[in-house]
Amino acid sequence: MSTPREPLKAKLIVSLFMKEKEMLKPFALALQDIFGPVDMVSPWLAFDFTGYYEKEMGAPLFRRVLTFQKLVDQDRLVHIKYYTNELEAQYIEKGNRRVNADPGILSHERFVLATGKNFTHRIYLKKGIFADLTLIFTKERFQFLPWTYPDYRDQKMLCFLEKVRKKYIVDLKQDNESTKT
Repeated sequence: MSTPREPLKAKLIVSLFMKEKEMLKPFALALQDIFGPVDMVSPWLAFDFTGYYEKEMGAPLFRRVLTFQKLVDQDRLVHIKYYTNELEAQYIEKGNRRVNADPGILSHERFVLATGKNFTHRIYLKKGIFADLTLIFTKERFQFLPWTYPDYRDQKMLCFLEKVRKKYIVDLKQDNESTKT
């Protein structure tokens, strides 16, 4: 019989894409108001793996990934997704989003995105939110899965997330030490 226990905390990651790069600063500040300081920021990445969002947001689109210093309980992902959705809504102009925010959590073994869209590989959490197992960490690197979005298969993204994972391991040790005292 397995004995239930709480999982380790995870690294919060919010991937943002937008047409207007200047939208990053106010959006990032609003995220920091809730989640605390940002500790890692990806370089600007082209978001050109799909044209799906161009009708709503325009083109070209650019992505930046933010990670947060404070680790989060994994079961907070639903609430985090609701918050990022509310924040996106604050930046709607003429019925269109100006920023798309995709929150996720990174742990030792996986990277999971939150989504409101069901699909065969997604696990329902609650309140209309699903967990999308996007990447798994095995053989010393992140591996994508048959359903992984093309932008998360990109070598630049994988490289950044592997750096984030290394930072997460350090953060986790520090977090565990601080809870012992």
